[in-house]
Amino acid sequence: MTNSSPTAHHWTAADIPNLAGKTAIVTGSTAGLGLVAATELAAHGASVTLAVRDVARGEKVARAIIDAYPEASVQVALLDLTSLASIREFATGYIKSHKRLDILINNAGIMGVPTRETTADGFEAQFGTNHLGHFALTGLLLPVISKTKGARIVTVSSNLHKTGRMNFDDLMGEKSYKPWAAYGQSKLANLLFTSELQRRLEKAKIDAIAVAAHPGWSNTSLMKSGPMKGRSKFMTGLAQWVTDRMAQPGTMGALNELYAATAADVHGNEYFGPDGKSEQKGYPRKVDRSQFAKNAADAKRLWDVSEKLTGISYP
Repeated sequence: MTNSSPTAHHWTAADIPNLAGKTAIVTGSTAGLGLVAATELAAHGASVTLAVRDVARGEKVARAIIDAYPEASVQVALLDLTSLASIREFATGYIKSHKRLDILINNAGIMGVPTRETTADGFEAQFGTNHLGHFALTGLLLPVISKTKGARIVTVSSNLHKTGRMNFDDLMGEKSYKPWAAYGQSKLANLLFTSELQRRLEKAKIDAIAVAAHPGWSNTSLMKSGPMKGRSKFMTGLAQWVTDRMAQPGTMGALNELYAATAADVHGNEYFGPDGKSEQKGYPRKVDRSQFAKNAADAKRLWDVSEKLTGISYP
């Protein structure tokens, strides 16, 4: 695969194959990229579980998807990635009611939280939500993933992973918290997780792949959930004004995770992002990652730390 378009033409949601008989979970699927991804997977025949914190909102989204695509199969389940107890409950319920999981999209995330916050388990919020929550979820779902031939685990990172550094001496930002450093670290962790997960899937001879994607600069509600939280109405309005005029729509940003989840020519540990300048906008293509994201020793160390923090060991 070259660094131009991954196909002879610009890949869009219209190129998603028939997914009838396949199952999918999309975290954070009531808005933004996750909503687009879940809608397209359902529209193309997959039975989709919306894994969300707000079940009432999730039910409204599910009804809207089914109204638009009457043949769609959409379920809603509570999942709070800031709570290991919630993650365990979700995974237990899913495994009891499903015999397979073809596509897991670890999409949910928070960004640039201005002041240090913690999850229910005491983890720094960005690291806990963006990395540890999905690490725990994937591990708990691995029994059903392992039974599904050709399953895919897609983790959504960010181009800002390139600013990230793994601060193993202060992973939780207790000594020093900087919003964007914490975000960059969590998105770097997403890629280190993907590469180590792929290595372990191959070693265990599990017929599944771990891949990653990033949306470029996309106009979603993520800005309001992090960097604009608590800011003045003027600053919030200004940021949204700039984003509305400069960023690509969420329907374009979501193509990267959809490509990773469904395209035929995807291989383990690949990473997809927009094909435009600086990977900010455009159609899906294979992209590179920082040298820090290629550090196998850090990937192994992060894995070991993540198992200890979450209490979840992969088979």
